[in-house]
Parts: sequence; structure tokens; C-alpha cells
Amino acid sequence: MAGAGSVPLSILDLAAVGREETIAESFAGSVELARAAERGGYRRIWYAEHHNISSIASSATAVLIAHVAAHTESIRLGAGGVMLPNHSPLVIAEQFGTLETLHPGRIDLGLGRAPGTDQRTWLALRRDPAVSERFPQDVVELQRFLGDDSPLPGIKAVPGQGTHVPLYILGSSLFGAELAAALGLPYAFASHFAPRFLHEAIGVYRERFKPSRQQPEPYVIAGVGVIAAESAESAAAQLEAARRIRARALFGRGQKLGEEDITAILDSPQGAAVDEMLAYTAVGPAEEVAAYLESFAAETGAEELMTVHYSDSVPNRLRSVELVAEASAA
Repeated sequence: MAGAGSVPLSILDLAAVGREETIAESFAGSVELARAAERGGYRRIWYAEHHNISSIASSATAVLIAHVAAHTESIRLGAGGVMLPNHSPLVIAEQFGTLETLHPGRIDLGLGRAPGTDQRTWLALRRDPAVSERFPQDVVELQRFLGDDSPLPGIKAVPGQGTHVPLYILGSSLFGAELAAALGLPYAFASHFAPRFLHEAIGVYRERFKPSRQQPEPYVIAGVGVIAAESAESAAAQLEAARRIRARALFGRGQKLGEEDITAILDSPQGAAVDEMLAYTAVGPAEEVAAYLESFAAETGAEELMTVHYSDSVPNRLRSVELVAEASAA
């Protein structure tokens, strides 16, 4: 089993679309990545809801989960996460109730409060920005739709009711930590791109955790970037490509940026924001990456690590997943 010492490893797959790749190739790569993860003993793979980002193709999260689940056998699959303010709880209960019914015991549902996009795109989703303030109530409503008793008289999630799909709260601040603790749910911290409050949030979560039917004890999943390659030089080149992709996603919305523009951004104070997002990233040959992951697990005390493989193409991402599994099992 892939793990950092005694801590299991999982994968967040963003269905990344490389500069010379099509979306269809990205989806085919997600299937192959899941199969490789299954062979390598990873615990689960999650897919994140993003919109209007040309380098990320996992916008229709539940559909992608269904596709990958049909091409794998045992690995857990889920959302990491569904951005709940973009949807009604009933619709998400129906979607993930469907997935759980088709693939029993394999489906997770991670929930986030952010829109997963920019303000203009959020308006295109026909959502009221104020709906994010209802996130705690919507999580409880969704949980009840997936449970045995509906939150609304005469309305059932079909499918969904009675499936008890496990919920996870995603976050990058103290808000998510406090909510996960209050509801007695596992907590996944997005330290792979928002590292600033990692240790404080984990501390708040553990201190305030209230046991629940789903989760009797605190359970922390910490995100960490990974680029494992055959050589340090290859890993460094892929890291530079990841920096450029991240800069384009952050600062290039609605405009065409050339390579010189991206270089100028990375050389400016804006480049520091990109590098801060990549602060917790293991880069190098497999043995070095495995050692970093073990150290990161010990530093955070996380029960599980969610690895995000930032390699610059589908073949390199697959190799990164395989290398980490092999080194972690050694």
C-alpha cells in the first residue's frame, strides 16, 4: 500500500490539460492514473470542481467520477470537492446517491465553500453570491438527504436516501476547521495551494472536534504537491512548468498571455504568490519525494496525505504516481 510511513497516500486529480494536450487526452489520462493508483495501493482519488480554467477539466465532477469508476475496480473515488454553493443539496445528494448505488462502498463526497471560479463565471452559474453564507446549513441538509430521514417533509433524494455517502469538509482557513469539528466530519486542508493556516487549522479542528456517527475521532487529510521523476533535473523542469501553468491560471483569466508575459509575472512580486502556493511540494527523485512525504506527515500529524501530482503531461504524471508508490512501499 502506498503510504508515507504509516500514513496512507491518496491523490487529488485535477484532470490537468497540458499545453499540447486535448481534454479527451486528459480524461484518458485520468483513467490510466486511477488504474495506476489502484495497482500502487493508494487509498482514494478525488476530483475537484473548477470552472472556466483552461488547464483543469474536472468541472463536471460527478460525471468524471462515474467514468473513472466504470474503468476501475476497488479504489475509492470522490469529490475533493464539490463546491456546494454552486448547487442545491438535493441535486448533489441525487448525484452522489447514484454513484454510491452504482459503485457501493467506493464513493466519497468532499465539500467546499468557495465557488471554484471567478465572480463573472459564478454569475454565469446562476448562483447568488450570498448563498455561500448558507454553507453550514446546506452541509447538514445534504447529510440528511443522504441519511435515513429527509430534511424536508415529503421530499426524498432518489437515489440518495439511506446511502450514507461519507462527507468530508474541505478548507484552507479556520472556518472549515471549525465546521468540520462541530459536525464531527473528517477535515481535508488544501495545503497543496493555500498553506498559510495549515497548522493553526489542524490545531483548531482537533481541539474542538465533536464525535459523530460517521467519525468518532478526528481525521485530518493534508494536501501536498508532488513531482517525482527519474532525475532531479527532470523534476526541476516539471516544477518550472507547473509554476508557469499556475501563473497563467491565476493572472491570465480573460486575456492571452505569451511566454514572455508569464516570465515577467514570475519575476515580479506576483511570482511570490505562485511560489507560496507551491510551498508544500515534494520535488525530485522518488526516494527524496518519499522522504519529504514522511516528514510532512510527521510534521502535520495528518491521518492521510492527499498528493497532487503537478507533472507537466499525462505520461509524466503517471510516472510520478508510480514512482511514489514504489518508493513508499520499499
